[in-house]
Amino acid sequence: MAEEKKASSETEAQAQADLGRAGVAVKEGVIRSLKGLNEIEADIVSLVRNTVADALKLTADVTGLSVNLTADVVKGAIKATEEVGTGLILSTKSVTKGVIMGVGDVGGDVVTVASQTVKGAVKGASEVGADVSLVARRAVDGAIEAGKEIGVNAEEMAKVAVGGAMEAAGSVGTTALRAVKEMLVGVVEGVREVAGTAFPAKAPGGPPPASTTKAPEHEPEPDKMGDTRRKTRE
Repeated sequence: MAEEKKASSETEAQAQADLGRAGVAVKEGVIRSLKGLNEIEADIVSLVRNTVADALKLTADVTGLSVNLTADVVKGAIKATEEVGTGLILSTKSVTKGVIMGVGDVGGDVVTVASQTVKGAVKGASEVGADVSLVARRAVDGAIEAGKEIGVNAEEMAKVAVGGAMEAAGSVGTTALRAVKEMLVGVVEGVREVAGTAFPAKAPGGPPPASTTKAPEHEPEPDKMGDTRRKTRE
């Protein structure tokens, strides 16, 4: 009986050890995978950034061409994911960030391009049947990250990126627009907290601002003044 208990406890201890090793193995594997994803994303950003900047260096109309180039770059990314079979949602952030930073490198209008890039990503996601709301979120995140790195006001970048996503989703349909709105609520709130009042809410019927004019501390009393004048005449 004692030997059976001992064997049972040893088996249980071995099972616990195996589970512990399995947990460590999974943890290490996930870390490696995440590191790999980060490296892939950084590579995509670098590739897109350099491609866009090189293409725009040869033109005087940086803003005009950058909008068209943005559409081509987004389409290229979508075609690549179609061939591979997956990855659009993951690559959207990196592509968006790379486009904006590439335009910024040559002095282009990064705010306009941010809006156009997000629109292109959302419309492209709809065309290939991807999750429009997730793509919109990733594209907006990419735009905000790019803005931070190149020194663009975070509030302004968030506004144009979210606005572009909403506009593109609206052109897709009411269901897409609703899903994108729900997905981007957290983004807007996050920017509010980080950047201050990115989207200031005007409270209707709020109290009027307090007057800066100070009222006199003591006003003359008419009756007393009248009494004073009467006494003087007497």
